[in-house]
This record gives sequence, C-alpha cells and structure tokens, in this order.
Amino acid sequence: MLDQFTLAAGFGRTRPLPRTITMTEFQRRFRLAALPASVPALVVAVLLAGAAPFPAHGQAFDQGRVIDRPPAVLEPRERPAVENAIVADRLANLLPELMTETDIDLWLVLNREYAEDPVYFTLVPQPSFAARRTTMLLFHRQDDGRVEPMTVNRYPLGEPYESKWSGGDLDEQWTALGTLIGELDPERIGINVSSTWPEADGLTHGLHRKLQAALPEGFEDRLVSAEQLVVRWFETRTAEEKDLYAHVVGLARGVIAEAFSNRVITPGVTTTADVAWYIRERFEGLGLPIWFMPYVNVQRPGQDCTADTPFCGVEGVIERGDVLHTDVGICYLKLCTDTQEMGYVLRFGEAAVPQDLVDALAEGNRWQDLLTAEFKVGRTGNEVLAAAQAAMQDQPWGFNVYTHPIGFVGHGPGATIGMWDQPGSIPETGDWPVFADTGFSIEGNIAVPLERWDGQHVQIKLEQTSVFDGERVIYVAGRQTEWHVVR
Repeated sequence: MLDQFTLAAGFGRTRPLPRTITMTEFQRRFRLAALPASVPALVVAVLLAGAAPFPAHGQAFDQGRVIDRPPAVLEPRERPAVENAIVADRLANLLPELMTETDIDLWLVLNREYAEDPVYFTLVPQPSFAARRTTMLLFHRQDDGRVEPMTVNRYPLGEPYESKWSGGDLDEQWTALGTLIGELDPERIGINVSSTWPEADGLTHGLHRKLQAALPEGFEDRLVSAEQLVVRWFETRTAEEKDLYAHVVGLARGVIAEAFSNRVITPGVTTTADVAWYIRERFEGLGLPIWFMPYVNVQRPGQDCTADTPFCGVEGVIERGDVLHTDVGICYLKLCTDTQEMGYVLRFGEAAVPQDLVDALAEGNRWQDLLTAEFKVGRTGNEVLAAAQAAMQDQPWGFNVYTHPIGFVGHGPGATIGMWDQPGSIPETGDWPVFADTGFSIEGNIAVPLERWDGQHVQIKLEQTSVFDGERVIYVAGRQTEWHVVR
C-alpha cells in the first residue's frame, strides 16, 4: 500500500494515509503470544483498529460523534482470520437458535460455480471467491440443539465443515447427497426458495429439479421454504459483530469528513463529481469495496425545493454558500454501511455555519429520534412507519421515511420501514416484525424552509447505520449532529 496519496489537481496538498497495522505488530505491541483461533480474534481486530467499543446501556441517546478521519484498516491478508472467527461463532451459536426458532431440521444451501446462492459467502470460510463446481452445504439440527455443518463437495471446505463426500463424479455427488439426507431423516428440509426475499431465493430451478430427483422416495413432501431462516440469518448481528461494526462505519464516516473539507474541496473549482470520485478512490486505496457509486450533490438558493419535493440537489461546481450532501456505502469484514451526511461551504466573511442551518440539522436529528422511538420488538415495519408518521404529523417540516435493514448487504432483508417513492405501507417486506439485535440504516429526510433563502426549503438528508438492541436504536459509530464545514 502506498504511504501517501496525492489529491487531484486543484484539490489541495498531499496527506498521509491512515496506516494499516498487521496482526503481528499488534501481538508485539500488546504482548500477545499468538492470535487465538476462535472468536477472540475478532476482539483483537477491534482493539487493533482503534474502534470505539459498542455503546453500553445508559449512554446519552443523542449519540452525536465527530469522526474527522478514517481509522486504521487491516491488511487484506489479515482479514480472513477475523471474518472466519465471525462465521465460526455464528454457525456454532446463532444458527442453532435460528433453526430452532424457524423449525428447520436440515438446511440445504446448494450452489454452482459463479451462480452462488446469496447466502453462500456469509457461511463459508475465507478466502473464497466462488463455489467450486457444484458446492453443497448442509446444516443438520441435532437432538441436543447443536447444528452440524457438512459438505458434499469435490473440494472440502475445512473447519467447521465436516466433509461427507469428496469425489469428482457429479452423478455420484447427487447420489451421495440423497443417501445422506435419507440417513439423517429430517422432518423439515429447508431450501432457499422465496417469492418475497431475493436473498432467500438462491436455489436455482435446475438445482431444485436435481435435488428432487436425488431425494429418497417420499422426501419431496418434506421440503419447505427456508426464507424465514435466511432473513433471520441476514438481519441478526452478534455481540462480536456489533463491536466491530463501530469501526467499519467509522471508516465510512471518516472518509466523508475528509471529502467535505478543504483537504479536497476548493470552492469555485471542485465539482461534485470530483468529490464523488475522491471518495471512491480513497476507499479503493484502503482496500475497501464500495457497493454503489458515491453520490454528491449541492443545494443553494434558486432551486426548486419544497416540502413535497422528493429529492433536492444538483450536481456541478461547488460554490461558497452551498449545502453539500453525500451518500456512501462500503463493505468490510462482511459488514456493510450506508451513510448520508451534510456539509456547508462558508461564504466569504462567514466564520461559522449560519444558525438557521444549524437549527435545520438539529431538526433532522429530532426526526431521527421520533422515528427510532417507535422501534418495538414485534412491531412490523409498517407499524413502526405508521407510528413514526403520526408522531411527525404536526412538525414544522416536511418529511419522508425510507429506512431499511443492513448487515451482510447494504439493502438487507428484514422489516422495511417505508420507501422513498412509497411513503406508506409496504406489502410483505413491511409486514416483517422487528427483532432485537438487528441492523437498520436509519434513512430519510426533512425539508425545512429558510428565511435566508426566501422561504425555499433545504432538505436535510440523513442516514446512519444502527443496531436495535431490543430496547433502543444505537448508532454504531454515532451520528452526525454537527455540520461538515468547508472554509
């Protein structure tokens, strides 16, 4: 990795990159003889990267946090140890609970090379870039509640999976799968088919037909959709993941802070596209994949922005007096982020952000509070939305709520709470109930009229990654309560 990066012409001066730190260096610094082979590796990684611990109960609910630069990033070769510790912990401790909850005795995840089930990469050890030939994963719930992960593959996956067959003939592989299922004799066999959730619909038509042909006689009636299991697997965050999530989101917020500063923006010269590409290339330099192209826009007087405008903002050259907005998403150590924050470019002679904009951002934080106060275990996404909309009805601003689950993927399965273009009840995905220990991207906007803009509205567009712990919504790396300022 390069020791420093050079900003594009017109952006400013060079600045050192946050340094990556190896596990070996961490062990030496903290006098650790070796990295544990199990879940404590995750804790080591969190300490290593300088992440703030997951907030404890009793911490102030406002949760504002300023992150002015991204924290350290693990070298690519050090990441599999952390990711595999997470997978091992989830398979050993979380999956048995979820299979019992959803009443699945045997879960099948069947894949072909380059046509993997969406859940596949959340289940297998890293590094892994594709399924090999036909890859069969089986998870058998035993009488004592434990789950045994197994494979029927040409290439065994290794721990924690037990290989039940490793021959090379495809017909023999399907025969071996059918024989094994007959020996296990499960009552309910979960397969990944769903008309609602794409993440739970990974079993292809061809593999489904092959599975039916391979099953022992009479077992076809035992096949059931595993969609509830898949959704619960995707949406649930373990204690170790919650600790780690603070660091992952801190990376996204730190790069936004860099981008919305004079380190990157020269008013009157830099464009919104320049900043968007800076964000993308900055993440690429840190070895962090984005899951969508960063977006940057500006609001200023003279634009068409009312309380009912779906989206306010344009692209172009960034000028003094502009209100900035960006939308950014990365994935790191199997956890994804989705972050929107706001900035302001001081006018000539201004020493601080104008008070009406300070007040507008505070109203945005109040909008967040009104929404998150309605999270209750067992409420559906639609019920949370309706309660939040009722609480906001008499507020002096227009609003829109479009909050979604997040975790292994940016737009995850779980309780959908509104959509930007459908501000009411959402069929099926909105009917899913809210569970404890689930990740949500608290997303939406308010539109506040500004006297200084002759009554034109400014849209405060906010999004922060959070976890609902069953009692309250916790922003894993804090939330924006202060404007980013370009001077």
